[in-house]
Amino acid sequence: MKQAARMQQQMEQVQSDLAARTVEATSGGGAVKVTAKCDGSLAAIKIDPQALNPGDAQLVEDMILTAANQALGQAKEISTAEMGKITSGFNLPGFG
Repeated sequence: MKQAARMQQQMEQVQSDLAARTVEATSGGGAVKVTAKCDGSLAAIKIDPQALNPGDAQLVEDMILTAANQALGQAKEISTAEMGKITSGFNLPGFG
């Protein structure tokens, strides 16, 4: 039981750490930069003003989507790895 309580504390600490940890991804040769938190949320989107030609709206939207998906994918990989460190050795449904 103590081991389960300790694991719960470790999980809460890792989740807190993941909420503060960020990753960045770019697309369009750096025209769009997305920062994601490792808790699965987006922290920031930066767009180079030169990419804001109204005729290129669809292209900019695609670049944002690409960068956002890359950043969120990186964040998920980090989150899974960090949580796996805690749950390794335990046979818990939904973890590890």
